[in-house]
Amino acid sequence: MENYRKAGVVEQPCPCPFTSLPADTPQVRVREGSKIRNLMRFALSRMEGKAAAESAGTTEEPEQNQNLSAGGEAGCRQIVFSGAGPSVAKAITCVEILKRRVRGLHQVNRLLYRTVQETWEPLEPEAGLERLTVSRNVPGIWVLLSRDPLDSGQPGYQAPGSFDSLWAQAVREETQGQRQQQRRKRGGGGWAGGSGGSAGGTSRGKGPRKQPTRPREGRKAPGQAGGGQE
Repeated sequence: MENYRKAGVVEQPCPCPFTSLPADTPQVRVREGSKIRNLMRFALSRMEGKAAAESAGTTEEPEQNQNLSAGGEAGCRQIVFSGAGPSVAKAITCVEILKRRVRGLHQVNRLLYRTVQETWEPLEPEAGLERLTVSRNVPGIWVLLSRDPLDSGQPGYQAPGSFDSLWAQAVREETQGQRQQQRRKRGGGGWAGGSGGSAGGTSRGKGPRKQPTRPREGRKAPGQAGGGQE
């Protein structure tokens, strides 16, 4: 593709895998250039039942703001996050932040592929190269968060707080690992210092031992020279 340049990218629409949701359920489509603070401002305003004016700054998806409840007072019972390709990690980050801000949310995950069409144009049309259209299947994720209980038997279900102990255990293990690493560094430094000290001690010990031997050899030399004179 060195003789081509990308002219455009078109994402094919992907239907929501959660078909039984109410019509007023907000959907947050996370894109690569979306800002997490704007996404979370909108999601929290919907789930916590704040005024619609607070979410007016969210321009990631214009159709999201059309699903505001009457007066913007009653909070939504469910919300959907979706992301594809590079935005999958950002979508998961938004989900985890919302779960920590709004407690007791049931979660269902769906993994699927979204079709993306890329248009490539030749750098030199005179060379006889044609315009190309490439279709790629990009992995994506859809996450449903609900205040109401969901079917626990369906794939991808996570109960509220089901991974809190896992996160706490991970934090404890990470803390213990850091402490052990610090202890190893301290112990290694002390051992190195001790070895260096011992090495220094031995070198110092050898120094004084060699110093008296050298004068002895020097003393022998005059004796031998005197004997030679005799």
